[in-house]
Amino acid sequence: MSVLNQKTLKKSLKFEGIGLHSGKKVVMTLIPARPNTGIIFKRSDLKINNLIHSSVFNVSSASYCTKLTNENGVSVSTVEHLMAALCGLGIDNLLIELNSEELPIMDGSAKNFVGEIENIGFNISDQPIRVIKVNKKIKYTDGEKFITFEPNRISLEIDFEIKYKQNSILNQRNSKNIYMDELKEVYDSRTFCLFEDVEKLKKMGLAQGGSLNNAIVLKGNEILNDEKLRNPKEFVNHKILDCLGDLYLSGYRMVGKITSSQGGHNVTNQGLRELFSNNENFSIIELKEKNIPHSFLIKNPLKSTA
Repeated sequence: MSVLNQKTLKKSLKFEGIGLHSGKKVVMTLIPARPNTGIIFKRSDLKINNLIHSSVFNVSSASYCTKLTNENGVSVSTVEHLMAALCGLGIDNLLIELNSEELPIMDGSAKNFVGEIENIGFNISDQPIRVIKVNKKIKYTDGEKFITFEPNRISLEIDFEIKYKQNSILNQRNSKNIYMDELKEVYDSRTFCLFEDVEKLKKMGLAQGGSLNNAIVLKGNEILNDEKLRNPKEFVNHKILDCLGDLYLSGYRMVGKITSSQGGHNVTNQGLRELFSNNENFSIIELKEKNIPHSFLIKNPLKSTA
């Protein structure tokens, strides 16, 4: 089968952990799905109205994590790390069952998701994949924060910059070509916060499951974790991970150049809404051998599949 065909997992895969913000134990199972299903979440703890489609327009909150809510008010949150793993690995169709409102945070990165999914492997269908192609430059600005979407003929490039007045060692910038670069450092990069913000988050009812086991905590210029940085640009690489996961809520992988400064979940979501506000801004292309961007072949997302 061609690398251009839609993919799912070979078999179901279970993860257990705690929600970063809820602090609740959660069991999550990734279940293979048929072609053209997309990525769907199912709250197995609820009997009715329990399906939530991964969609830009189902994002109900993008503060500290990405939360999806269906038309009946049923939600799942902190979807971004898993969505980034699915996008990077080229998984088009999946049912994600979980018995709580928040995905397990694991170690604060996508490392566990990627490793276990690669071990399971993929089933390849006979249905072609589709991609979103950015046609026009679009910019969304929120004060000093911004994100731009620009055309790119062959790939998806994410150029991300973070700036923190409170802590200069967090000021980093990096660029990744998603379909051509090795993404291990992006997948491995953990979420992070400042020590002085921990108490504030807990008073807001957030970070109830947060610990040094699933987040980098900075106190001044000191990293409080025993495990220091996994790569020199771990902070900005985690932002690229978040951005990739939020982009995949568009429903398809994307061909374009994304540039963001001081952005986050909300800026990415609002930028996508701006992009999709006019059909002239983008195209949805069904990829076949004659119109494939060569970057999809240079970095074969199925390299671990027999």
